[in-house]
Order: sequence, then structure tokens, then C-alpha cells
Amino acid sequence: MTFSIVARDPDSGAIGIAVASRFFAVGAMVPNVSAHAAVASQAFVNPLWGLEGLRRLDGGEAPADILADLVARDKGQANRQAHMIAPDGQIAQHTGADCVDWAGHCMAENVSIAGNMLAGPQVIEAMMDAWQAAGNLNMVERLLAAMDAGEAAGGDKRGRQSAALVLHEGQPYPALDIRADDHAEPLTELRRLLAVSQERFALFSKAMPTVENFSGMLDRTPLDEAIAEKERQMAQNGIASSSYATSIV
Repeated sequence: MTFSIVARDPDSGAIGIAVASRFFAVGAMVPNVSAHAAVASQAFVNPLWGLEGLRRLDGGEAPADILADLVARDKGQANRQAHMIAPDGQIAQHTGADCVDWAGHCMAENVSIAGNMLAGPQVIEAMMDAWQAAGNLNMVERLLAAMDAGEAAGGDKRGRQSAALVLHEGQPYPALDIRADDHAEPLTELRRLLAVSQERFALFSKAMPTVENFSGMLDRTPLDEAIAEKERQMAQNGIASSSYATSIV
């Protein structure tokens, strides 16, 4: 009842998951992402696969060994689907024999795609084609391009309800974590949230502490100037805010 993409950019260090489903709050259960690894656990979901799998990937275990162990221990494995990417780019995938048709997965270098209860295999095929064709885009736009292609190819055969995108850029906390938990057009809502994030959050995130710089930016003057410049540019180009937030007074 879900389709997802797990991918990494070895050049920038970015790693993330995008997912959509005709199920409430898919972002609460499926994506598990750390600074350098990612696991998507879906279908008749066992959230422990994602939690344990991510912890073990971060501990240096091979994804194939982790997934084989999870399958061996779980009596419900025939109804589970999961895929993961390790810090070194290794990929492991599992689609249980009893996952609702259509269900399956595919992979290429640094990208894994999987889905179940889909309109057909064309969904993940379209996602892979879109991902490969979007190499000129940044990681977030590339993930969303793949998701849009999957939806256009039929997506979840029951319809739409929720979607999520989680991206890490080398830090233990996400660079972006957006969700549409119950929406008629969840992927469209993700794009609105992305637009809102660019108004202030993307600027503010540059000042946040990192593992390398525990204190982060201490002088907020450059941040205030960047926000003011962003607002000036939006006003100059007639671009209204995409946010539903109340006005700042």
C-alpha cells in the first residue's frame, strides 16, 4: 500500500527517503534515516525493521546480513517489504511473497525503489526512469521527481492519502523532514511545504550547530540579513508566501 525511494548522493553526502501511500501518516512509520544510512520498512509494516535496521547499518553491518536476519526472525516476513542503503552504498531489498499485488522492487547505483499494492510494475519503473533523468536536480527535487513519476504511473492502486520526505546531509538531525499525513494531494502538499521551507527554514538551518561546530552560528546578523533579502526578492517578484502561518507582528 506504499511506494518509496531510498537514495544517496555520494558527492554531497546527502541521503534520504521519499514515500507515499493510501494510508494515514505514512511518514510516521516507513522512513528511518540517519546521517549516512537509510531504511524504509513498509507493506504490513513492522516498524522494528526500520529502527533496528538503521541502528545496525550505523554500526557497520552489511545490509544484506541485516535484512536476512530480520526476515529469519519475523514470522510475518511474507507480508513485509523493506529496502535499505548502507553508508558505503550497499543496498538490500525484500518483498515478501504475500505482499499485495502489485509488489516489487528495483535498484541502481545509490538508489533503491520499492512498492506494494501498486497499479503495476510501471510505477517503480517510472520512478527509476525519473530518478535517473533528474541527475541535474538537487537531492530533494530529484526524490520528488521520482515520486511524481510513480504517482503519474498509477501509484498506490487504492488512491492517495499521505506522503513524506526525510533528508539528512551528514548530520544526525534531518536537513529536511516534511509530511502530509492526511491530504487529497499529498505529493502536491509536500511541494508546498518545501516552498515554505525555502522562505526561512533553509536560511535558518545554515546557522544551526553541527557535529563539527557544536555552537553553530553565534552572530545572527547574517541570518537576519539573509531573511530580509529573501523577503525583498519575493516582494520584488510578486511571489506570495506559501505558508499558512499567521502574520508576524
